[in-house]
Amino acid sequence: MSFRREKYIPKGGPDGGDGGDGGSVLAVATPGVETLLDFSGRHHWKAENGRQGMGKNMAGRNGEDLILPLPAGTMITDRDTGVLIKDLSTPMEQVPIASGGKGGRGNARFARATHQTPREFESGVPGEERWLRLELRLIAHVGIVGLPNAGKSTLLSRLSKARPKIADYPFTTLEPQLGIVELSDFRRIIMADLPGLIEGAHTGAGLGDAFLKHIQRTRVILHVVDVSPGLTDNAPVAAYETIRRELDEFGEGLESKTEIIAGSKIDVTGDDDVVAEFSKAIGKPVVPISAVSGKGLATLTELLWNAVQAYSEPEAVTDDDPQPIPPHRNPS
Repeated sequence: MSFRREKYIPKGGPDGGDGGDGGSVLAVATPGVETLLDFSGRHHWKAENGRQGMGKNMAGRNGEDLILPLPAGTMITDRDTGVLIKDLSTPMEQVPIASGGKGGRGNARFARATHQTPREFESGVPGEERWLRLELRLIAHVGIVGLPNAGKSTLLSRLSKARPKIADYPFTTLEPQLGIVELSDFRRIIMADLPGLIEGAHTGAGLGDAFLKHIQRTRVILHVVDVSPGLTDNAPVAAYETIRRELDEFGEGLESKTEIIAGSKIDVTGDDDVVAEFSKAIGKPVVPISAVSGKGLATLTELLWNAVQAYSEPEAVTDDDPQPIPPHRNPS
């Protein structure tokens, strides 16, 4: 509320300006952002308040929007209702999370011919506040799957600088382990060692299906099968079919993902005959590897690189496609 008071102007009148709108909070799938680490220690994110109105009919400026840079693949869910707000699956995709408040009107807005000195003004409307749960599904280019003790962690430790727990008992890996595989010509592949799956994992058996979700947006599945001696003749085939069945039963696109099969621990077998027999039994090519001796790892990484590059990216946005949501503003 303000009134104009200037020298030689005896009857000034109201000149209180409107308040500015508050900024909104938007989430953007930002290239180069790979994790949700920035959100682990900071729990409150607020956009800028709108500025208050001033005299001389000066309106306050609008508050700046707050942009939350999230990795592509982040699922944004309302914590209180459990409703999925947005699946940021495409780079540069954005969605308004909380709308900014509406600025109030100054007393100049209430002036009338019969009410020339209004002392009324309007308070602003608060913006939205909500609690969210962020879940990252896209964690790697390649997801390593297999039965417990198939040699997944050893393979990741050999190909990258990751140091997952390795032991001679099942379920040494209890959470996904990430590693960056460096190839020649400055090429990189992000690989994820996922906890071992067992029969019935898609229904919650073993460590359950929590980690099957992480495979949903990996580009390639690396299926590691133990072909070492001491197993029954049909053991590698049964192991492969068990995991393959779990992926198919879980669905969500896992059944159609590109799969590369690796027969591990060939350093124990001494030859590739068992791998050839395994490949013939399942009717698919199998790459013989040994994480201990390093045999076959160069071939495997090149196959993985080619499969990752052949992955079909989402189509680019065209004039006929829906455009990204612009920064949100309340209507004036």
